[in-house]
Amino acid sequence: MDNNFYVKEKGLLIVISGPSGAGKGTVCKELLKQMKNLAVSVSATTREPRNGEIEGVNYYFLNKGNFLDMIGNNEFLEYAKVYDNYYGTPKTPVLDMLDTGVDVILEIDIQGAAQVRANYPDGIYIFVVPPSIKELEKRITERGTESKEQLSKRMDCAYDEIRNAANYSYIVINEKVPVAAYQIASIITAEKCRSERLESKIEEILGR
Repeated sequence: MDNNFYVKEKGLLIVISGPSGAGKGTVCKELLKQMKNLAVSVSATTREPRNGEIEGVNYYFLNKGNFLDMIGNNEFLEYAKVYDNYYGTPKTPVLDMLDTGVDVILEIDIQGAAQVRANYPDGIYIFVVPPSIKELEKRITERGTESKEQLSKRMDCAYDEIRNAANYSYIVINEKVPVAAYQIASIITAEKCRSERLESKIEEILGR
């Protein structure tokens, strides 16, 4: 899809959430293939880098003191503490990309999305769901990484998360990844054509 059609305006912030196993990450990878001028934000964390992980590509690796300083300076769009480590989305890299006209995807959970919505209400909020709970359980089971107890907790969490889907502007059912990615691409396309986003272009057309 050629984004050169569009006027070079400020980029869109696209927040994508959904339960574990819904295929958010896979859909985002497919979306990057379908659309130009699109980037996925890089999170910051206080955990140690794993083998093969690259600073600034997989994560920004920070020590706990620096991370807490950034929290104190309101430098995150969202953040959370998971067990003994912190994770968050730094504001500056995201806002810089948006200012240059790049559309930015944040793949985050519903708690993080709620924080982002408070900081950036103009974002596009999309919830990805599986075609059924049965299919979600099948996908998680096929990973082979969960015990029966962990699977049960995952499914309970999924029920709670899906109940929050109505808090999002759009819901995409991920039955087939290319179709789900195409639907999200269509949402982005439509959002770029909203009248309030093109007010300056209308004024330019009218010669004002």
